[in-house]
Formats: sequence, structure tokens, C-alpha cells
Amino acid sequence: MIFRLIRLYSLAMLFMVTSVTVLMAQGSTKHADDFKIKGFHLDLRIQVMKLEALKEFALQLSKSGINTLIMEYEATFPFEKHPLIPNRYAYTKAEIADLVRYCSGLGIDVIPLQQSFGHVEYILRFPKYAKLRESNTDYSQVNPIQEALAKELFTDLFHEMAALHPSKYFHIGCDETRLLGHSPKSKAKVEKYGVGKLYGDYVKLMCDIVLDMGKIPVLWADIALKYPESLASLPKGVVFVDWNYGWELNRFGDPRKLTEAGFEIWGAPSLRSSPDNYNLTTWEKHFTNIKDFVPQARALGYTGMVMTSWSTSGVYSYVRESGSDMVDLYAVRRVYPLSGFNLLLEAYLKAIHAKEPLDIGQFVEDYTKEKYGFNKEQSNRFFTALTAVPYEIGQGKVRRKDNFSIKQLLDSVQIVEQVFDNLKPLKNEKEFEHYRLMAKTRALYVEYQYIEHLANAPDFTASQISSLLPRLEQIIAKTKSLNEQYTALNEKVFYASELAIDNELRIIKMNLLYDRLSRRR
Repeated sequence: MIFRLIRLYSLAMLFMVTSVTVLMAQGSTKHADDFKIKGFHLDLRIQVMKLEALKEFALQLSKSGINTLIMEYEATFPFEKHPLIPNRYAYTKAEIADLVRYCSGLGIDVIPLQQSFGHVEYILRFPKYAKLRESNTDYSQVNPIQEALAKELFTDLFHEMAALHPSKYFHIGCDETRLLGHSPKSKAKVEKYGVGKLYGDYVKLMCDIVLDMGKIPVLWADIALKYPESLASLPKGVVFVDWNYGWELNRFGDPRKLTEAGFEIWGAPSLRSSPDNYNLTTWEKHFTNIKDFVPQARALGYTGMVMTSWSTSGVYSYVRESGSDMVDLYAVRRVYPLSGFNLLLEAYLKAIHAKEPLDIGQFVEDYTKEKYGFNKEQSNRFFTALTAVPYEIGQGKVRRKDNFSIKQLLDSVQIVEQVFDNLKPLKNEKEFEHYRLMAKTRALYVEYQYIEHLANAPDFTASQISSLLPRLEQIIAKTKSLNEQYTALNEKVFYASELAIDNELRIIKMNLLYDRLSRRR
């Protein structure tokens, strides 16, 4: 009954219907090992990995045939000409040079990624760069009309990065530029020439900097797909990365327009992406993404495949001390660290080397047998629990189309927690402990959400507070214990201060509600 219940609650899983059958019918699928770029994208906006952990991860990748590592350093690159940009977790140049040499010895090409259009809050937050802002309230995007200032800044940043990375490629980002045409001058250009021209002219400026360094520009494909007229502005030889996390192939636009224009394309599924967070990982969505998108990319003639793994959404909330001054940036949507996702990583590695689409069930059975010593029945229990009820809670409601309640979700996640407690791996216990910790964290989170839901009921009064406080105290105590486990599991990979931030954010709502209801001072 337990597993029937979990499977019943899982019927609303996300299934994507794509045009892959039509695409494959139009052209023959190439041989299995046809991606010249077999890559992984490492996001260091938060959850910054220690140098030795980076090396261990690179070694793990190289053993499975990965030949490319795209490093999105953000504020962890130690810029010398612009010393305000690096944060407290920035590597030294010696460390980066050491990592690049180490990866080269493993046969891995390290490509630096420097965002140069959108997702640059961490730069534009400083008054020094205020003239480059497209908006004076949202600092996420460069004003593409400020070409001289942008060229000066990004020439500096690109050259410092390129000096430590001998790769022939240089990634300039340029995705999710949501403020195109926002400022008066940008708006005027859009009205005269269109959004594609505004985007294309600026991206060409960034590409030209890269080309002048003797390197090949790489950028995300979403905006160029949305505005294909921008392609006319771009130099030949640019490489586009088409990121697809489980949606229709033409979500941003027809990718064949890029190949028809003579551009090379790499594909990019995701190991962690929205709506994943501390308390939820949409495992089945990511497995399905790998299974579907890798063969789709082959059918379209993509020459590379790069697995992305986002530590956060790339969106920041501003902590302000006044209307004009900012204290800090808060990364919206933090996820469980990369150390807990070897299962998905191995699924991706198998998929890019396979002749056929990934057989998810068989892969999980083989993986759990090899890694944990499970038999088929144990493997089925593991995967059923792993993929059960992957639903978000927002504003006191479970995000499903039916009337699935928080109490029903709580019952389900507590069953999942029991399944992981009862499964006993014969080996690799530490790796398996990540699944247990994720399940326990999720169960406590949903239990807290249920209490919050009760406190927000229309008929809730002060007389009912005494019944909720002991339950809140229990949840807070258990969360503190889990935070200690979280630190112990991840302390070799990540910095203690970052893990402390994770732990604080995981418990802050619980403490605030407790303080409010108890009137604690």
C-alpha cells in the first residue's frame, strides 16, 4: 500500500512531448560517440568548491570521458584591475592556474565564462559601474548603448581570464537579457531598428573582443533564438549553447535557424534547475531531460553537449539600507550541493556515450546494484521514493492542478523518509546519506509548511498557539540536527561559512514563526 500511495501521488509528473520523432525522421542519427565537446558547466555563484574538491571532481569527470569544463566563476575570479568584483571566496590566480594545468593533464579543456550582458548584478551593484546599468532599480543588465564603457570593462575582464585559460573558447554568457529596451536610449533603438538589432550589435561588440584575443566566442542561445534577426550582426564562428531543461525544442525559437546561418551549436540539459531548491529536487524531470534531449541534439547535428548544474537561479534579491544604497545581494533559490548528485551525473555521462536514449529504469537498477549493492526490488523502492511527489508549496498551497493538500503531501514525504531510512546500502554509505538527508530535510520543511498553513487558517486564534508551539520547537530542534549532518557531509567540498549560510536560511522561517507566536524577545 505504501508504494501504491507514493506512485498514485506521482501520477502528475512532468512529461514533455517534443518533435524529436519528426526531426529524426528528417535525418539519420549519427554514431553514438559523435559529440566532440563532452562537457560540464560548473556554476560558482554560490556553493564555491575548494580547490582540492575541484580537482577531485575534474578527475571524476575525466574518468567518464568528459573533455570540457566550463567555469562560471562570477565573483570568484581574482580580477586585479577591478578588485571590487571578487568576493570572499575568490580563488587566487595561482590556484586557477593550478586547476587549469591539472585539468589539462587529464585531457579536460577549461573554458572560462564571464557574463557580459545580463546576470551581472555582482558587478553593477557598485557605484563605480553605475553608468553601465540598463536600469537604476534592477542592476542585472548592461545598457547595450554604453558601448565604449562596456568595451573598456569587458576587455579588461576577458583578458585577465584568458591569460589563465589557454582554451581556444571563451564563453560570454548573454542569456536572459530581460531588460532589452528598458532605458530611454535602448528603447529608442528598439523602436527604430527592433530588439534583435539592439541585442545583436552589443553581442557583436563582446564577440569582437574575444576574436581579437584569438579565441572563439561561446554564448547561450536563448535570446538569439527568440530574435533570429540578431544573427545578421554576429560574426561567423560563434558557438551557441542551446539550453533545454525539459521543454519543447522551439521554446525560445527554431534551433535550425542557427545551423542554417552557419553557426555551431552545443546542447545543454540540466542536473539542477528550477524549481529545485533546498527542499525539493525534481529527479524524474532531470532523468527525462537527459533521456530526451541528448538524442534530440544528435538528430539536430549539435557538435557538443554540456551538462549545466545551477547552484541558484541567477536572480538576486537586493538587501537595501535606503532607496539608493544596497547592503548586499541575496541569491534567490539555493539548491542542495553538487556532492549529492552523482546519480544524475552518471546518467548524463552514460547518455552522451550511448547509441540509444537512456533507459532510466535499467540505468538506476545497474547504478544502485554497483554503488549500493541493491537487488532489483530495493532499486525499485529507491527510485519510487526518489521521484515521489515532487511538488512545490507556494502561499500555503501545493502547486498541483487538483486539490492535493499540504497534509497529503506531508504524509507522502514522511513515507519517503521511512523508505530511505529502511534501505541499507552495503557500500558507499556516505554517498547514500545524501539521499537520506534530502528526504529528511524535505519532510521537516513540509511539516513546517503544514504548521504555517494551520496558523494562516481563517479561524486561527491566539488560543490555538499553545498547540502549535511544541510542534514548532520539535521541528526546529530536528532541523538543527540535520544542519549538523549537512555540514559534516559537505565540509570537505565547500567552505564552512557558506554551509553556515545554507543552514541559517534553511531554519530562518521556522525561527521567525516561533518568535512571532511565542512573543519571544
